[in-house]
Amino acid sequence: MWRKQLLRTLRDLAAIGFGCFFYAFGLVAVNIKNNLAEGGITGITLILRYWFHIDPAYSTILLNIPLIILGYKFLGKRALAYTIYGTGMLSAGLWVWQRLAFVQNLNLHHDLFIAGILAGLFGGIGSGIIYRFGGTTGGSDVLARIFEQERGIPMGRTLLIFDVVVLTSSLTYLDVEHMMYTLLASFVFSRIIDQVMEGAYSARGVFVISPKHQEIAQRIMDEMERGVTYIDSAGGYHQTPQKMLYCVVSPSEIADLRRLIEDEDPHAFVTIVDVHEALGEGFTYQRPRRSLFTRR
Repeated sequence: MWRKQLLRTLRDLAAIGFGCFFYAFGLVAVNIKNNLAEGGITGITLILRYWFHIDPAYSTILLNIPLIILGYKFLGKRALAYTIYGTGMLSAGLWVWQRLAFVQNLNLHHDLFIAGILAGLFGGIGSGIIYRFGGTTGGSDVLARIFEQERGIPMGRTLLIFDVVVLTSSLTYLDVEHMMYTLLASFVFSRIIDQVMEGAYSARGVFVISPKHQEIAQRIMDEMERGVTYIDSAGGYHQTPQKMLYCVVSPSEIADLRRLIEDEDPHAFVTIVDVHEALGEGFTYQRPRRSLFTRR
């Protein structure tokens, strides 16, 4: 079992690292080279680069350190480790790409439309890979999770508001033309990331059919703190009565839920569907409050 978990963790780290470097390449070769802004904490690093000439590789780390400390009690051990790793890899990617000559020689100034499309592609594919394997680059994701747990505000709403504020602030160094192409990049980004990780901010409903439904349900409730519903069902061919599990999770938890189910029953039948809105305890993170020094 431990070997399987180790290989899975190494696979996740490799994929997250690749996604971070892919995303960083787009930021350096496309966004920075063509004066296109970005949302979230990354957008703030680009603003700092323009006004104070601070390397985004360093400001990414500096801005994320207090956010990671702030979100310490809201992140599980795996999520915390992956967030720190993702932040470090993104910073490393930014540092590396800015110092390679062939990246600096790329020139798309003649066509900002293409630059906007490419910025969205690199960002969406890179971020999608990161999220798909349970990772994050910290920043606004941490803030969104805190607001969701403490105030019940959906992550998507917080992320959207934060992006709007950052992009509006970017007008301090961008003209309207470049901002329009930035919005084009943001649109492409949102569409691509949906395709890569099957949706960025909406909820997911998960149906599970397995003879080990009790073990799976208990682990979902204990480890993920999500509610589980039993649904009476029967096979269409043999008409054998059985229990089907149903739960609702956020897209960022899908990878963890898949691992959990696979650990208990590799042959379980799992169906994942889009949930356009989910309210109530178990998905809005309105869980029992913990002490600042209490870890789960």
